[in-house]
Amino acid sequence: MLKSVLVTAALGLVGSVAVAAEHDHHAAATQVVKLEVTSEGFLPAEVQVKKDIPVRLEVTRKTEKTCAKQLVIKDKNIRLELPLDKTVSVTFTPDKAGRLRYACSMDMVSGVLLVN
Repeated sequence: MLKSVLVTAALGLVGSVAVAAEHDHHAAATQVVKLEVTSEGFLPAEVQVKKDIPVRLEVTRKTEKTCAKQLVIKDKNIRLELPLDKTVSVTFTPDKAGRLRYACSMDMVSGVLLVN
């Protein structure tokens, strides 16, 4: 009887480890979006991403001749400083389908994430 309880307890532990590993595997499925700021603005200016899966924006500002020295996503309360020639990143999860706009702090240079 005791042997049976130990085997059942051990199987229960294996099941919970498998579930945790499954969640970890899903969390590792981050969508990576590489953006550049050039004299033409954010490139690419439109990017498709999937809803409910984390997105990591990796942004590199390549020019001084731009007002886009920050990336602002108002709907997500994100404000990211964009130093010249350095890649910076921010991760968030889009939780609704549609257009998620990003722009410079002056709202003159912008792009959009199309969330499906």
